[in-house]
Amino acid sequence: MILPIAGLLEDATLARLRALLAGARFGDGRRSAGWAARGVKANEQAAPADPAVQEAAGIVSAALLGHALFRAAALPRRLRPVLFARYAGEGAYGTHMDDALMGLADPAGPVRTDLSVTVFLAGPDDYEGGELVIEGVGGEAEYKLPAGCALVYPATTLHRVAPVTAGERLVAVTWAQSLVREAAARETLFDLDRARRAVFAREGDGETFRLLAKTHANLLRRWAET
Repeated sequence: MILPIAGLLEDATLARLRALLAGARFGDGRRSAGWAARGVKANEQAAPADPAVQEAAGIVSAALLGHALFRAAALPRRLRPVLFARYAGEGAYGTHMDDALMGLADPAGPVRTDLSVTVFLAGPDDYEGGELVIEGVGGEAEYKLPAGCALVYPATTLHRVAPVTAGERLVAVTWAQSLVREAAARETLFDLDRARRAVFAREGDGETFRLLAKTHANLLRRWAET
Protein backbone atom coordinates (compact mmCIF):
# COMPACT_ATOMS: atom_id res chain seq x y z
CA MET A 1 0.00 0.00 0.00
CA ILE A 2 1.32 3.42 -1.02
CA LEU A 3 -0.47 6.18 0.86
CA PRO A 4 -0.26 9.94 0.18
CA ILE A 5 -1.17 12.09 3.20
CA ALA A 6 -2.30 15.55 2.14
CA GLY A 7 -1.69 18.57 4.35
CA LEU A 8 0.40 16.87 7.02
CA LEU A 9 2.15 20.20 7.68
CA GLU A 10 0.39 23.55 7.74
CA ASP A 11 1.87 26.57 5.99
CA ALA A 12 3.10 28.12 9.24
CA THR A 13 4.81 24.85 10.21
CA LEU A 14 6.41 24.59 6.77
CA ALA A 15 7.74 28.13 7.09
CA ARG A 16 9.21 27.31 10.52
CA LEU A 17 10.90 24.18 9.19
CA ARG A 18 12.39 26.02 6.23
CA ALA A 19 13.70 28.75 8.50
CA LEU A 20 15.34 26.19 10.80
CA LEU A 21 16.92 24.31 7.92
CA ALA A 22 18.11 27.48 6.17
CA GLY A 23 20.68 27.96 8.91
CA ALA A 24 21.51 24.29 9.43
CA ARG A 25 24.73 22.54 8.47
CA PHE A 26 24.44 20.16 5.53
CA GLY A 27 27.00 17.56 4.49
CA ASP A 28 27.49 14.66 2.12
CA GLY A 29 24.42 12.43 2.27
CA ARG A 30 26.43 9.31 1.57
CA ARG A 31 27.50 9.21 5.22
CA SER A 32 24.11 7.84 6.26
CA ALA A 33 23.70 5.38 3.38
CA GLY A 34 24.28 1.66 3.58
CA TRP A 35 27.40 0.27 1.97
CA ALA A 36 25.63 -0.61 -1.29
CA ALA A 37 23.59 2.60 -1.56
CA ARG A 38 26.57 4.95 -1.13
CA GLY A 39 27.52 4.52 -4.75
CA VAL A 40 24.18 5.81 -6.05
CA LYS A 41 23.45 8.55 -3.49
CA ALA A 42 24.18 12.16 -4.46
CA ASN A 43 22.51 14.58 -2.09
CA GLU A 44 23.17 16.65 1.02
CA GLN A 45 21.89 15.83 4.46
CA ALA A 46 21.41 18.07 7.49
CA ALA A 47 23.69 17.35 10.45
CA PRO A 48 21.57 15.44 13.02
CA ALA A 49 23.43 16.99 15.97
CA ASP A 50 22.60 20.54 14.90
CA PRO A 51 20.09 22.00 17.43
CA ALA A 52 18.03 23.53 14.61
CA VAL A 53 17.85 20.16 12.87
CA GLN A 54 16.81 18.44 16.09
CA GLU A 55 14.00 20.93 16.57
CA ALA A 56 12.87 20.45 12.98
CA ALA A 57 12.98 16.66 13.37
CA GLY A 58 10.81 16.85 16.45
CA ILE A 59 8.23 18.92 14.60
CA VAL A 60 7.95 16.40 11.76
CA SER A 61 7.86 13.38 14.10
CA ALA A 62 5.09 14.96 16.16
CA ALA A 63 3.10 15.78 13.03
CA LEU A 64 3.29 12.17 11.82
CA LEU A 65 2.53 10.53 15.14
CA GLY A 66 -0.31 12.97 15.74
CA HIS A 67 -1.97 12.37 12.37
CA ALA A 68 -4.90 9.95 12.51
CA LEU A 69 -4.45 8.66 8.96
CA PHE A 70 -0.77 7.89 9.51
CA ARG A 71 -1.50 6.11 12.79
CA ALA A 72 -4.28 4.03 11.22
CA ALA A 73 -2.24 3.01 8.19
CA ALA A 74 1.18 2.54 9.78
CA LEU A 75 0.23 1.38 13.28
CA PRO A 76 3.64 2.72 14.33
CA ARG A 77 5.53 1.09 17.15
CA ARG A 78 8.78 3.02 16.69
CA LEU A 79 9.88 5.82 14.41
CA ARG A 80 13.45 6.49 13.34
CA PRO A 81 14.85 10.01 13.92
CA VAL A 82 13.81 12.24 11.03
CA LEU A 83 16.50 13.13 8.49
CA PHE A 84 16.49 16.12 6.13
CA ALA A 85 17.89 15.88 2.62
CA ARG A 86 18.26 18.37 -0.19
CA TYR A 87 18.91 17.73 -3.86
CA ALA A 88 20.21 20.33 -6.31
CA GLY A 89 22.51 20.51 -9.34
CA GLU A 90 21.75 17.01 -10.68
CA GLY A 91 21.41 15.64 -7.16
CA ALA A 92 19.78 12.21 -7.21
CA TYR A 93 19.51 8.89 -5.41
CA GLY A 94 19.77 5.87 -7.68
CA THR A 95 17.75 2.70 -7.34
CA HIS A 96 18.26 1.22 -3.88
CA MET A 97 16.67 -0.72 -1.06
CA ASP A 98 16.42 0.78 2.42
CA ASP A 99 18.24 -1.14 5.14
CA ALA A 100 16.01 -3.73 6.82
CA LEU A 101 17.33 -2.76 10.26
CA MET A 102 18.44 0.72 11.28
CA GLY A 103 20.03 1.97 14.47
CA LEU A 104 21.97 -1.17 15.25
CA ALA A 105 24.15 0.82 17.67
CA ASP A 106 21.18 2.57 19.30
CA PRO A 107 20.91 1.75 23.04
CA ALA A 108 17.16 1.34 22.54
CA GLY A 109 17.79 -1.36 19.94
CA PRO A 110 17.39 -1.43 16.18
CA VAL A 111 14.26 -0.51 14.26
CA ARG A 112 12.87 -2.91 11.66
CA THR A 113 11.99 -0.71 8.70
CA ASP A 114 8.51 -1.77 7.65
CA LEU A 115 7.54 1.59 6.14
CA SER A 116 9.41 4.45 4.52
CA VAL A 117 8.10 8.00 4.81
CA THR A 118 8.96 11.03 2.67
CA VAL A 119 7.60 14.44 3.71
CA PHE A 120 7.85 17.04 0.94
CA LEU A 121 9.08 20.41 2.18
CA ALA A 122 9.46 21.98 -1.28
CA GLY A 123 6.61 22.20 -3.76
CA PRO A 124 6.58 20.78 -7.31
CA ASP A 125 7.16 24.26 -8.75
CA ASP A 126 10.31 24.74 -6.67
CA TYR A 127 12.37 22.24 -8.65
CA GLU A 128 12.48 20.27 -11.88
CA GLY A 129 12.93 16.51 -11.88
CA GLY A 130 13.40 14.93 -8.47
CA GLU A 131 10.46 12.54 -8.67
CA LEU A 132 10.35 9.75 -6.12
CA VAL A 133 10.07 6.63 -8.27
CA ILE A 134 8.82 3.42 -6.64
CA GLU A 135 9.03 0.06 -8.40
CA GLY A 136 6.15 -2.38 -8.18
CA VAL A 137 4.86 -5.50 -9.92
CA GLY A 138 2.92 -3.32 -12.35
CA GLY A 139 5.86 -1.08 -13.22
CA GLU A 140 7.13 2.21 -11.84
CA ALA A 141 5.11 4.96 -10.18
CA GLU A 142 6.35 8.55 -9.82
CA TYR A 143 5.48 10.88 -6.93
CA LYS A 144 6.08 14.60 -6.58
CA LEU A 145 3.66 15.88 -3.98
CA PRO A 146 2.84 19.42 -2.82
CA ALA A 147 4.81 20.91 0.05
CA GLY A 148 3.49 19.72 3.39
CA CYS A 149 2.31 16.36 2.07
CA ALA A 150 3.76 12.98 2.99
CA LEU A 151 4.09 9.68 1.16
CA VAL A 152 4.08 6.43 3.14
CA TYR A 153 5.21 3.34 1.26
CA PRO A 154 6.62 -0.14 1.93
CA ALA A 155 10.31 -0.11 2.80
CA THR A 156 10.51 -3.43 0.98
CA THR A 157 10.38 -1.70 -2.43
CA LEU A 158 13.17 -0.69 -4.74
CA HIS A 159 12.95 3.06 -5.28
CA ARG A 160 14.97 6.05 -6.44
CA VAL A 161 14.97 9.85 -6.68
CA ALA A 162 15.29 11.15 -10.24
CA PRO A 163 17.97 13.81 -10.88
CA VAL A 164 17.01 17.37 -9.95
CA THR A 165 17.76 19.47 -13.03
CA ALA A 166 16.78 22.88 -11.63
CA GLY A 167 15.88 24.33 -8.23
CA GLU A 168 16.13 22.44 -4.95
CA ARG A 169 14.24 19.43 -3.66
CA LEU A 170 13.96 19.51 0.15
CA VAL A 171 12.46 16.58 2.01
CA ALA A 172 12.23 14.99 5.43
CA VAL A 173 12.54 11.21 5.56
CA THR A 174 12.01 8.61 8.24
CA TRP A 175 11.15 4.95 8.71
CA ALA A 176 8.59 3.23 10.91
CA GLN A 177 8.47 -0.15 12.57
CA SER A 178 4.84 -1.17 12.70
CA LEU A 179 3.03 -3.07 15.42
CA VAL A 180 1.89 -5.32 12.57
CA ARG A 181 4.77 -6.79 10.57
CA GLU A 182 2.92 -8.08 7.48
CA ALA A 183 1.92 -5.48 4.89
CA ALA A 184 -1.22 -7.39 3.86
CA ALA A 185 -2.38 -7.56 7.48
CA ARG A 186 -1.81 -3.82 7.93
CA GLU A 187 -3.85 -3.10 4.82
CA THR A 188 -6.70 -5.32 6.02
CA LEU A 189 -6.76 -3.52 9.37
CA PHE A 190 -6.64 -0.14 7.62
CA ASP A 191 -9.59 -1.09 5.41
CA LEU A 192 -11.58 -2.34 8.40
CA ASP A 193 -10.81 0.83 10.32
CA ARG A 194 -12.08 2.99 7.47
CA ALA A 195 -15.18 0.83 7.12
CA ARG A 196 -16.10 0.93 10.82
CA ARG A 197 -15.63 4.70 10.93
CA ALA A 198 -17.80 5.17 7.84
CA VAL A 199 -20.55 2.98 9.29
CA PHE A 200 -20.39 4.82 12.63
CA ALA A 201 -20.63 8.20 10.87
CA ARG A 202 -23.64 7.02 8.88
CA GLU A 203 -25.51 4.82 11.38
CA GLY A 204 -24.00 5.40 14.80
CA ASP A 205 -23.26 2.68 17.33
CA GLY A 206 -25.32 -0.09 15.75
CA GLU A 207 -24.92 -3.81 15.18
CA THR A 208 -22.93 -3.45 11.95
CA PHE A 209 -20.48 -1.03 13.56
CA ARG A 210 -20.00 -3.29 16.56
CA LEU A 211 -19.29 -6.34 14.38
CA LEU A 212 -16.72 -4.39 12.36
CA ALA A 213 -15.15 -2.99 15.54
CA LYS A 214 -15.00 -6.48 17.05
CA THR A 215 -13.34 -7.93 13.96
CA HIS A 216 -10.83 -5.08 13.78
CA ALA A 217 -9.93 -5.44 17.45
CA ASN A 218 -9.58 -9.22 17.31
CA LEU A 219 -7.41 -9.18 14.19
CA LEU A 220 -5.23 -6.49 15.73
CA ARG A 221 -4.97 -8.60 18.86
CA ARG A 222 -3.89 -11.58 16.75
CA TRP A 223 -1.36 -9.79 14.54
CA ALA A 224 0.16 -7.08 16.75
CA GLU A 225 3.66 -7.47 18.14
CA THR A 226 4.17 -5.47 21.32
